[in-house]
Amino acid sequence: MDSLIRCRYRNGWEKEEMMEPGRPYPVEIHLPPTSNLFAAGHRIRLEVSSSNFPAAGRETPNTGEPMGRHTHLVKARNTLYLDRDRPVRR
Repeated sequence: MDSLIRCRYRNGWEKEEMMEPGRPYPVEIHLPPTSNLFAAGHRIRLEVSSSNFPAAGRETPNTGEPMGRHTHLVKARNTLYLDRDRPVRR
């Protein structure tokens, strides 16, 4: 199950808002409905990536360049902040 978000539009499609490296930002990711039943002791895994190639193409070059007009690709570093000050919400 995949869910994609373009973080430069994390607050709406009307305005691009670039992210500063090293600064945490709240981001909502909406997952599609599912009907999995997890038995006691089972675990799930969350994978965070800045790409889903080849399923979603290479529209995320991680350069900050205009959409669809990038000139190169940059390897991204994704960090999740999960602590008392930044809890996960449902």
